[in-house]
Amino acid sequence: MSHKPARQRRWPRWLLAALVAAVACSAAAQSGRVPLPDMGNSAENVISEREESDYAKALVRQMRAYEVLVEDPQISDFFSDMGYRLVANSDRPDKAFIFVVLDEPNVNAFAAPGGVIALHSGLILSAETEHEVAGVLAHEVAHITQLHLYRAFEKAQRMSIPLALVMLGMILASGGDSDAITGAVMGTNAMAQQMQINFTRENEKEADRIGIQTLWQAGYDPQGMASFFAKLNRLTRANGEGPPEFLRTHPVTVNRIAEAEDRAMSMPRPATADGVDFYLMQARLRALLEDEPEDAITHFRNRQEVIQSPPQAEANRFGMAIALQREGEFEAAAELLAGLLERDPGRLAYQLQSANLDLERGRADLALYRLAGLYHNFPGNHAIAMQYSEALIRGNNAQQAETASVILRQQILLRGEDPALYALYARAANIAGDHVRAAEAIAESYYQRGGIREAMQQLEMLSRKPDLDYYQRSRVTARLLELRIQMGQLAEQRQSS
Repeated sequence: MSHKPARQRRWPRWLLAALVAAVACSAAAQSGRVPLPDMGNSAENVISEREESDYAKALVRQMRAYEVLVEDPQISDFFSDMGYRLVANSDRPDKAFIFVVLDEPNVNAFAAPGGVIALHSGLILSAETEHEVAGVLAHEVAHITQLHLYRAFEKAQRMSIPLALVMLGMILASGGDSDAITGAVMGTNAMAQQMQINFTRENEKEADRIGIQTLWQAGYDPQGMASFFAKLNRLTRANGEGPPEFLRTHPVTVNRIAEAEDRAMSMPRPATADGVDFYLMQARLRALLEDEPEDAITHFRNRQEVIQSPPQAEANRFGMAIALQREGEFEAAAELLAGLLERDPGRLAYQLQSANLDLERGRADLALYRLAGLYHNFPGNHAIAMQYSEALIRGNNAQQAETASVILRQQILLRGEDPALYALYARAANIAGDHVRAAEAIAESYYQRGGIREAMQQLEMLSRKPDLDYYQRSRVTARLLELRIQMGQLAEQRQSS
């Protein structure tokens, strides 16, 4: 996918902050149906694992509804893999996490209940190495594993929790209606500022200590965390402006930086790779997020004169190729990609982009040949499966669409909460002639993007079709019942609040 999806609306950043505050605080009392927690209880008793999971999924669905997520499969998978690598080497490898990248230019990252960790695109683009981004992620993972969020909730005033529940209920019950959402959040914007989680100094030092250990155990340079924090402090002094948003929510003192550096220096530096995949995803992110491809082209053209690192130089060419493709300069993009592939023929990012360019140039056979080979070698790779399925569907051929349906059904088993996956499956099933499965997939895509009302309407229309067989009607009826129950709970919460 080389084009930046057109936005139908762009939500103000304070709305996202308010949503996070609402979800975070409402985690202490799910849907208003359980009693407020005893503030004397352990932090572990504030919320159950099921409640954590429910709120994490609800938060991600609403992020999708507000169109703030970067949903490029290659970028999402790279940073999710980085996060899971850290979790696997933490003191809670069994803990569930969701890692997302937000299309937000400010330098920030945050952790939310249920193990949601969000990286802002501005933070990724400002990092000099993958170890710096991994350091930030390790710090946020430690906030989750050490229950810092729930310790903060225990200390929160009781009145803040029902206020958060009011807003969360109104947002979710709005079904994505922009006026209703804006009204709900405008009324509680001051509350969102008041309820912003401020970790204690002890929390931050503990997250540093545990995060650096996790960073090292995962095979990253333990200096990554301290070097990124130090760079943010230098930027603050140089610019003479307010500190980056990350420093407002994660205050970093000179002593903290020194302690982190000392701790990292005491650990042997692991042998690390050249980081080329990180630089490629960093360049891809910039190339895709610029509203105007010309701006990205200018950036990469200016950078190529000053870059000295070979991996960064290759990534710069890769980003330029994507930007040129977005601009419609296919020949120039193809020339750059051909050079990259000649020097590194096994690099997956180059192969996928070349296949994408072939599709746009009307060379579907070449694209399918390349993608079929990649899928054969890496059948579990999500980005390959999505791009191969897209190429199969474009031919509008029933047999190829059926092949795509099989591939996508396997992906749904692994990633049952990806709306783009359901939308692609709906197209494949429709071309293959399975119109019921297509309609069900459309409903699920609506739901995973926060559109529970649209999902219900789709299923209600489907349920009225007279030619459904027993199994089809049972599936549709069961899913419709689940969604009605959810809507009923949200309505009860809104009335009681």
